[in-house]
Amino acid sequence: MKPMHELGVRVPTKRSLVIRNIKEVTKEQREHALRETEYSMFSFPADMLVLDFLSDSGTSTMTDLQWSSLFHGDEAYGRNKGYYVLLDAIRDTFERGNNPKKNINLILSGETNIEKLMDELYLASYENGFVNGGIHQLTRPNAFLVPQGRCAEYLLFSTIAPLLRKKYQEAELYIPNNGHFDTTEANISANGINPVNIFSNDLFEDFPPDQMDIRNPFKGNMETQELKSFIQEKNPDNIPLIYLTLTNNTAAGQPVSLNNIKKVNQIARKFDIPLFFDACRFAENAIFIKNFEEGYQSKTITTIIQEMFSYADGFTISFKKDGLANIGGGLFFRDKGVFHRKFSINGDIGIKLKEKQILTFGNDSYGGLSGRDIIALAVGLYEIIKEPYLNERIHQVREFARKLANNGIPVVLPAGGHAVYLNMNKFFGGSEMKIDDFGGVGLTVELIRHYGIRAAELGPFAFEWDNKTPEERKGILNFVRFAVPRNVYDSSHIDYAVAAITELYKNRDQIPKVKVSRGAKLRLRHFQSGLQPIYK
Repeated sequence: MKPMHELGVRVPTKRSLVIRNIKEVTKEQREHALRETEYSMFSFPADMLVLDFLSDSGTSTMTDLQWSSLFHGDEAYGRNKGYYVLLDAIRDTFERGNNPKKNINLILSGETNIEKLMDELYLASYENGFVNGGIHQLTRPNAFLVPQGRCAEYLLFSTIAPLLRKKYQEAELYIPNNGHFDTTEANISANGINPVNIFSNDLFEDFPPDQMDIRNPFKGNMETQELKSFIQEKNPDNIPLIYLTLTNNTAAGQPVSLNNIKKVNQIARKFDIPLFFDACRFAENAIFIKNFEEGYQSKTITTIIQEMFSYADGFTISFKKDGLANIGGGLFFRDKGVFHRKFSINGDIGIKLKEKQILTFGNDSYGGLSGRDIIALAVGLYEIIKEPYLNERIHQVREFARKLANNGIPVVLPAGGHAVYLNMNKFFGGSEMKIDDFGGVGLTVELIRHYGIRAAELGPFAFEWDNKTPEERKGILNFVRFAVPRNVYDSSHIDYAVAAITELYKNRDQIPKVKVSRGAKLRLRHFQSGLQPIYK
């Protein structure tokens, strides 16, 4: 008998034991709700949707191991046991490769040997990595728990900005990225620093749908020659950080190759600039490297992640992404690394960050999270690096994109790790829709109105085209994103979405232009401003 892979059939990787029924909602009821919520995607009641692709951030399904771990949640205000477990799970995930200690099992198994718990978990001393332990996390703190990714970005940039201003006075400061996401860009800008996108030049090159299982050009890469020229033009002193987003959410969720990470690291080292990752989807990025980058097919996911982060000086992360957990985020930097050295001239930067963390988000051992969330997050770090899950995750997104492409929909190919992205410039190509008519927003309005499907415009509306200079507009792409939450939808949901998108594409001349009716100047306005579609 032939094995399943030779028959073109995938072996199932999971079983669903709990369901949530979808409510029957009429088109008229959705139209009424759209009007009452100012046509805002973020304000439309989720319970009235058929499918919700607005975000995969915290919307994914947790595994049975994560749910069961909630009973081990410790709500102690100071140094709950989950805090120690999570910090050690982060060491396992980002530093130890194929040699994890899995000290989490001491808690999950109910270990009662106090000497063992003290020696291996509660009082264990660690230094020189992303997560100091014992006395070193007190005197040189470098790990900071917060509620979500944007909190980590706020903590980082609002802390370093005054230090930079004190040193550089009125100098223009820049942070280059392969693709700043919306909250990253907003937090950088809010602190008087200029975010700059340096995308891969091949992002919009055609790619055949039937090649997605065979090769990947890593369109999420940063153009390193452009980065080097940019640093030389602006002066290395005026660039406090270099950022890499893994996977590149702004650039259609495309992965970043390890070769590109190495090259960016070399440039950062040459100019003595700290290299940070926006690491929200590090595990998805790792499976792309394993499957498509030469020399990594025989490597484990854990060793690939270890190598990826060996080139970073620090990272911010939303633990809500990558299917990790429903809430959580963090900021981590390498002990005694470039960032620590450059920002600790007038006192330890970790102490300054911890002071602000406590002031804004709570005591350092919970960071605004419940003990239940912390332990579920720690378990999630081990769940999301499992290859069967990652391959199934990527496969579902790929099939979504393939079906759209086969229907002639202008989707960015190859598919990224967590979402499919429609190229709205091509979607409305040849029509009277201009970029500042916000046609992508019009599409999202019509998707809810007719079919109960929510998606996110990530283009000129979200990134404030009308509020930016011609130079700043060069960093704005024009996408509508369908983010697929982990383990929530099956092929029937994907087929429903494909049919809806295809029907709207056929009738795209009826999709309305949209104007911002309230809050056009607000930061991150797509989360809260009012909109008005203009129907012909």
